[in-house]
Amino acid sequence: MRSGRITGRARKTHPAAATAAGTDARHVAETEAAAIDYQPIENYGVVGDLRTIALVGLNGSIDFLCLPRFDSPSVFAALLDDRRGGRFTLAPSLTEARQKQLYLTDSNVLLTRFLSDAGVGEVVDFMPVGRPGTTQALVRRAKTVRGEVRFQLGCAPRFDYGRTSHRVELSEQGAVFTPDSTQIPALRLRSGVPLRLRNGDVIAEFTLRAGETAAFVLEEAHGNSPAAAETFAVDACQDTLDFWRAWIGRSRYRGRWRETVNRSALALKLLTSDADGAPVAAGTFGLPEWIGGQRNWDYRYTWIRDASFMMHALIRLGYVEEPRAFVRWITDRCQEADPDGVLRTMYRVDGRRDLEEFVLPQFEGYRGSAPVRVGNAASAQVQLDIYGELVDAVYLYHRHRGEISDDLWSQLSRLVDWVCQHWREEDDSIWEVRGGPQQFLYSRLMCWVAVDRALRLAMDKAGRLDDRWQRTREEIARDIHDGFWDPKRQAYVQHTGSTALGAAALRLPLARFISPTDPRWRATMRAIEEDLVDDALVYRYRPAQDPDGLPGSDAAFCPCSFWYVECLSRAGELEKARLVFEKMLSYANHVGLYAEELGPHGEHLGNFPQAFTHLALISAASDLDRRLTEAAGPER
Repeated sequence: MRSGRITGRARKTHPAAATAAGTDARHVAETEAAAIDYQPIENYGVVGDLRTIALVGLNGSIDFLCLPRFDSPSVFAALLDDRRGGRFTLAPSLTEARQKQLYLTDSNVLLTRFLSDAGVGEVVDFMPVGRPGTTQALVRRAKTVRGEVRFQLGCAPRFDYGRTSHRVELSEQGAVFTPDSTQIPALRLRSGVPLRLRNGDVIAEFTLRAGETAAFVLEEAHGNSPAAAETFAVDACQDTLDFWRAWIGRSRYRGRWRETVNRSALALKLLTSDADGAPVAAGTFGLPEWIGGQRNWDYRYTWIRDASFMMHALIRLGYVEEPRAFVRWITDRCQEADPDGVLRTMYRVDGRRDLEEFVLPQFEGYRGSAPVRVGNAASAQVQLDIYGELVDAVYLYHRHRGEISDDLWSQLSRLVDWVCQHWREEDDSIWEVRGGPQQFLYSRLMCWVAVDRALRLAMDKAGRLDDRWQRTREEIARDIHDGFWDPKRQAYVQHTGSTALGAAALRLPLARFISPTDPRWRATMRAIEEDLVDDALVYRYRPAQDPDGLPGSDAAFCPCSFWYVECLSRAGELEKARLVFEKMLSYANHVGLYAEELGPHGEHLGNFPQAFTHLALISAASDLDRRLTEAAGPER
């Protein structure tokens, strides 16, 4: 057995590697590292096991993985620092190979193919699900399809965001990576081929003829190694395929763009914790909203807003278990709320509140976009809109899926009472600006939604309407029409005291506050199109017109583009809605995934994959498909 050590901050040449390869070993490793550039965000597929996700590049490199949970410290984060982040590479050594990547049908099992005149190789990646009692694992399986192909493997973990050193031990079964901190679990790489050490990392080179395979399983290193890697990989892959195909088979969506909607649904499921019942906003942290800028946030947490919107999307598709699990999750959060009934904006997926924001100075950031932040200071913000999204989600669940408990109804009633007392206050609202609280249109709208949906629930739960709630609903409606309408601009403005517009106003008709054909709304839509719409792309707001307390520019926001589609659809502008929607579909990456934003050249920006984008896509597709079918008449 051989062992080596590597620190989290710098690579060290292992003595055995130096002896075998000579004094140039360090130079070779550094030269190879320097040759690897950052892959565009959109060049990644995603695999996961309902506890965490991994990003797999078109080049066969896994450049992002946090273990064992979404919000755990990273093991691989080359996407955020090419030299210090860590990666797991597996790819053929084929000159000028073309790379193709796709998901196996109706699943989250990813296939990456490398095609060249010299041969064709492929790599299958997945994380096992549907196997009770199975240790959490990342499975990679190489195969030669044609010719004789030489593969290269490199496993270079960097534990605890690259801050903790580790040692490596080789055996006949593979390798074990043991961090120097006892708080971080060791990892075992089971291998179907011999491994060796180089500079403290594990590497392998092997050749496969047509039809031959080699499997690798990265897992927690506790107990004895189970079945051989190849046997485990084959069995686990079939079980995982069966799980995903059974799950997507329960979707009731049969309309246009079915494949796109299914991929979005599968992405949302990947971002949902099976153990906790709540989704995270995205699987990554630190990916910039603008290259070189400071808008680099950690999205591996559960936002009340995003989670509630996600439940809308899944209920639309006919899912039952996920909304039910989220209702249980939110019931627990309500029971744990502060004495005044106030909820946090976001939580860890298991309900914990420790989201202190700090910077990882050892990471240079994606393409130099620093600082890289972990945690999220927005968790301490006041965002009044979350109550509207939450009560609306519970109302929709109740309407489509059955009863809510008396306990949850009691907790929701307390929240709505709190909204009735505080709806006039300033807050930081949906975009979590850091320029100071304002009276935002969107927050006011969602306070109205909270009270409106609570009144609808009250008729079912109590058989009567609360007079105070009715009065408050009317007061909020008058305040929106009087306080946020700018007669000169002929539009509802982003917040009081400003003439700037915000795309969150697109939620006005979607929340059923105003008719999509109301003259005031039509005028607002024209103003939004003039200020915030660029072809199919929609910007949240213009920082130059209304500073948000952060330096730099903001890119087009994908969810807003899909809100725009749905507004057009509801207004009866079906052909325009369809054109904008299908243009937006062209911005998806090669496997149908989206980040949060799109840059001026269509490049994906922000954390990835972004739940907000995919749930907005599902909502827009569902509404537009239904209206197109109705417009086509009975013959359709």
